[in-house]
Amino acid sequence: MALNQSGWRPSAPQQGEGVAATHTGNKALMLEEALIFEIGDEHTTGVDFAPGDVAGSRLGNLTRKSPIGLPGLSEPETVRHYTRLSRQNYAIDLGLFPLGSCTMKHNPRLNERMARLPGFADIHPLQPVDTVQGALGVINELAVWLIKLTGMHGVAMSPKAGAHGELCGILCIKAALEKRGEGHRKVVLVPESAHGTNPATAAFAGFTVEDIPATAEGRVDTEALEARLGPDVAAVMITNPNTCGLFERDLKRISDAVHAAGGYVYCDGANFNAIVGKVRPGDLGVDAMHINLHKTFSTPHGGGGPGSGPVVLSEALSPFGPLPFTERYADGHITLVEEESVDDRHPDSFGRMTAFHGQMGMFTRALTYILSHGADGLKQVAEDAVLNANYILRSLADTLDAPFAGSGPCMHEAIFSDAGLAAGFSTIDIAKALIDEGFHPMTMYFPLVVHGAMLVEPTETESKAGLDQFIGALRSVAERAKAGDASLKTAPHFAPRSRLDETLAARKPVLVWKEPAPVAEAAE
Repeated sequence: MALNQSGWRPSAPQQGEGVAATHTGNKALMLEEALIFEIGDEHTTGVDFAPGDVAGSRLGNLTRKSPIGLPGLSEPETVRHYTRLSRQNYAIDLGLFPLGSCTMKHNPRLNERMARLPGFADIHPLQPVDTVQGALGVINELAVWLIKLTGMHGVAMSPKAGAHGELCGILCIKAALEKRGEGHRKVVLVPESAHGTNPATAAFAGFTVEDIPATAEGRVDTEALEARLGPDVAAVMITNPNTCGLFERDLKRISDAVHAAGGYVYCDGANFNAIVGKVRPGDLGVDAMHINLHKTFSTPHGGGGPGSGPVVLSEALSPFGPLPFTERYADGHITLVEEESVDDRHPDSFGRMTAFHGQMGMFTRALTYILSHGADGLKQVAEDAVLNANYILRSLADTLDAPFAGSGPCMHEAIFSDAGLAAGFSTIDIAKALIDEGFHPMTMYFPLVVHGAMLVEPTETESKAGLDQFIGALRSVAERAKAGDASLKTAPHFAPRSRLDETLAARKPVLVWKEPAPVAEAAE
């Protein structure tokens, strides 16, 4: 390998050039793997069972009347099948995961170890409160830290993820307006630079959504927002730092204007990792903000969950927060408040969002992360996230179009566009070629305010050497696209599967495997 000024770049011929295809389809240790239906047999199983006594079945007319049709494998075949499939996954344990606005950061193994302690991993949500004092203590202490770090008044711990947290905050706002007798306020203003879930959440809660334009430098058009405020506006949903990777410098001015007009300010805190320990949203006039624990405080991300999106609330909205929540008494005992009518102290709660109180494993990981970093460490998290993003932005600004490079330093993510590529080449070609380079593609075509957007978030956990390797790969692909390299149009070439017709795959997905016809029959 040869190292250029931007990082590692191959100096040898491309993989597979001038070499015949292998008989197996394997490429050295990158093993080809067929579908389980293709390698299994309906009449084979790794375990033998004696025929059951169907006469004693309690299933009635629900008893299966025909074979299920699932393939059977021996135990070693099963283990090998799923191990080979796992090798085709990209993961943060393999390399940099540059998804923008998703913060795919490394999770310290210490956090995983703590979450697996029996007192946290083995408890049941219906256990008596007196038997889970330690777990409730973790939830309570994490809640205290989230309030301190954000400068807010209260926190709802039960929301399961970011969009769920958004809904929690909006329902708090809705309840507060109804309490004031202002349920007629039905408009929520959402800037173009906000996360895409924001307008969906407001609409789901029964509000009408109106867009607020962005300025040429990628921030909220404050004057346009102020001009739209009125007696029908319930709230503004603003993302800060925003999806263009920029800090909304006018947020305090916006908050003051919204409050003067009788509305509330919801801040999407998905990008809190860029400002944690540096800025407290409560000081900027925010009334509600969700925090994705996986993005800021290192818990598992993706795979369908379990997620966690606590929502911090201002003093004005705290009385309307959901149940249940923890409460610590003077003697140190912690209880779980689950009813609105307890001592008539919580009559304004809008009710429950979930059956139980959040995700214990996520809470344990997040608190471990906070305590192991400390105040200075959390501040460094933000500083390193911003440093890494700016390093990528400035290292590639001479090769890729960076539409907001003149707006000052970015925050946690750098944004590029497909402007300047050769005719016929676009973001999709850059992304697919990155797969050949051994990287998961960055976020594509989002945010919508940038044509052909490429949003890259390196996170604070990446080293300079890792960033240099990614920069070198992206620079190489961009230069090929600017030179009109036709091979990019069919990339990836070295992945287990080649480029799909994504439109056809989305419109006509093949969801059921059917055994192919025999070759002779197909030829006829």
